[in-house]
Amino acid sequence: MAEYVELCLFDDTGRETRVRLPEVDGFVHHGYLLGVGPGQRYGYRVHGPYDPKRGLRCNPNKLLIDPYAKAITGTVDWDESLFGYPFGDPDGRNDADSAGHVPLSLVVNPFFDWANDRPPKTPYNESVVYETHVRGLTMLHPEVPQRLRGTYAGLAHPAVIDHFKALGVTAVELMPVHQFVTDHGLAEKGLRNYWGYNTIGFFAPHEGYAALPETGNQVQEFKGMVRALHEADIEVILDVVYNHTAEGNHLGPTLSMRGIDNQAYYRLVDDDQKHYMDYTGTGNSLNVRSPHTLQLIMDSLRYWVTEMRVDGFRFDLAATLAREFYDVDRLSTFFDLVQQDPVVSQVKLIAEPWDVGPGGYQVGNFPPLWTEWNGKYRDTVRDFWRGEPATLGEFASRFTGSSDLYQDDGRRPYASINFVTAHDGFTLTDLVSYNEKHNQANGEDGRDGADDNRSWNCGVEGPTDDPEVNELRARQRRNLLATLMLSQGVPMLLHGDELGRTQDGNNNAYCQDTELSWVDWTLAEKNRDLVEFTGALGAFRRAHPVLRRRRFFQGKPIRKGDELRDIAWFTPSGAEMTERTWEDDFGRCVVVFLNGEGIPDLDQRGMRVLDDSFLVAFNAHHEDIEATLPNADYGPEWTVVVDTATGVVADPRTGETVSAGGRVTLSARSLVVLQRNGAR
Repeated sequence: MAEYVELCLFDDTGRETRVRLPEVDGFVHHGYLLGVGPGQRYGYRVHGPYDPKRGLRCNPNKLLIDPYAKAITGTVDWDESLFGYPFGDPDGRNDADSAGHVPLSLVVNPFFDWANDRPPKTPYNESVVYETHVRGLTMLHPEVPQRLRGTYAGLAHPAVIDHFKALGVTAVELMPVHQFVTDHGLAEKGLRNYWGYNTIGFFAPHEGYAALPETGNQVQEFKGMVRALHEADIEVILDVVYNHTAEGNHLGPTLSMRGIDNQAYYRLVDDDQKHYMDYTGTGNSLNVRSPHTLQLIMDSLRYWVTEMRVDGFRFDLAATLAREFYDVDRLSTFFDLVQQDPVVSQVKLIAEPWDVGPGGYQVGNFPPLWTEWNGKYRDTVRDFWRGEPATLGEFASRFTGSSDLYQDDGRRPYASINFVTAHDGFTLTDLVSYNEKHNQANGEDGRDGADDNRSWNCGVEGPTDDPEVNELRARQRRNLLATLMLSQGVPMLLHGDELGRTQDGNNNAYCQDTELSWVDWTLAEKNRDLVEFTGALGAFRRAHPVLRRRRFFQGKPIRKGDELRDIAWFTPSGAEMTERTWEDDFGRCVVVFLNGEGIPDLDQRGMRVLDDSFLVAFNAHHEDIEATLPNADYGPEWTVVVDTATGVVADPRTGETVSAGGRVTLSARSLVVLQRNGAR
């Protein structure tokens, strides 16, 4: 606990002026200082006990970043003075002054002209999320001016927004934009923390993503980006890292919270408080049992909603936030605070429902207010399309919204954030081009990154000139994209997948701030057919509410007088699926009927929601299969509107028609959608 705190002001030459904060109320040291305006650089020095074995790490020789700083400027240069101990003597004490080697906090101008900004508030079931990286998305974009590439302003460029709109994207999910630090180990290798999961400022937009970061302009630029995206009806969701900070383990630097109140902010080992509990794989875990840490997190969330006007959050390693003691507790204090908060509870809340600690895999176990990255969806869809046996039953569950995970606690299909690829792992092109990871560029001898990728290279590892292999890979990409966009739940695309982006088999490009990770926009012309196919799928989903239901299928007629169930499953022979056929190890082909007249929802006017009815036929087998359509009770005639074998999303007025009971050839490893003809 601090004995007293000094506010340290720095002028443009780096000269420091120290002002002791005179008041202490509720463990908060504070004071009032005249004449301080936007652009003022500052930090803190905290005087108090230093006894690492008891978890006490105050050292006034370490200049500290304000945990509540709205902007931060400068970088960590990893000088020895940043550490609480001398190099070579981890049990010693280092009293070297760290000023000049640690970033400074900035006073910002809070005023901004939001004009007529309004949050889009897109319903979950109508959402299409696009996971992207502020820097990587535009570094190579030919239409974005050079000075704006890799910045908030670049992401808001009209050419980029037009691309989002063409895909049907309703929300961008930005990888971490809180001020972060490049790890010491990466800096020594000449690499950088590209992904940004190493936060040091929970209120500050990352300075490195601003075109003009001087005097805190990153705040204004970020707000301008949000305003521009909102004008295009696109929401902004932030990937946030409240589970740990950049201060690392007991051998890490003293940059901020460690030197302010180490015991309050971090989870320490109970019987050896020199060391940190690590549920994140990064060296430390924030102490969500502490009211001060919970206040910091909630204050940060509210700030980003009220002042920066973002529309939601994706919580990295969210299971860590639920660890009251050792176990993950879905009734934890953090969830209680979010549930009752009048601001935070109203925006989109997406959990990455796992961490690296014991019992950390919690897919399906978050409270009703939350949605989740559905890792089981990713794994099952990958397995199905690479031809793994005995996946049909689970594939059907994932395709229809994962009711086994979310229905029992009152959640809806849109609790499932469906994805096939994300930043962590292979890109879509690499998923169908590599059996093994190729992470040599990371300098860790291939030890990093997941080994279980559920990928399939289609016969050749990496790039090839073989036309049959390349055609199969193209079809597999379309299969995965079509499955994603036709599934119940919320689809999430990884940036560049629609262009055919590759990372040369690197499945852990967290340190690759290079062209390996940046989106290659020249692929937009080379793979124009893939871009157009993805956009057509987005438009198809948007046009048909049966693909984005707000309630789970019930497998029975929905209203009195209805003759057909809301969903039905058929074998390729046209017979209804039975318990035995669901358990068939070979089962790699199935047809599902989606009843557009069996939607139990009402629209904004209180009217019944009606749609066309569809048959979706999946063939993950390596040979063509003849599928017999259901009898005329389900529809007298059908038109092929999507076929991943040809890459066509057709107008129902011009597609191939097939009568009830007729046969459709499902090409090897393909997906076909047929629309019922006639009036609803």
